[in-house]
Amino acid sequence: MEETDDSWTTKAQDAATESAVLRQLLDLHPSRVTSAELIRELAGETPEFAQRDAIDRAIRDLAGTGLVHRGDELLTPTRAALRFNELLNR
Repeated sequence: MEETDDSWTTKAQDAATESAVLRQLLDLHPSRVTSAELIRELAGETPEFAQRDAIDRAIRDLAGTGLVHRGDELLTPTRAALRFNELLNR
């Protein structure tokens, strides 16, 4: 199998950010937060553009894969994400 060179992409960092976002949402559940609140939780009070952008992309990608709901400005993990988390923590 051919190895790929990820040094030119943000693939590994994007996966780490998605993981951090999902872990934070699972930890906060059943509380729901806005994306701005989540960004402050993960990147501090005055995050740089790159940090905000990475978290926004992670939210978008997690929602696209069915792990996060983005309804009414509030974020929450989906039932699938919650169940997977339950199974991992057994």
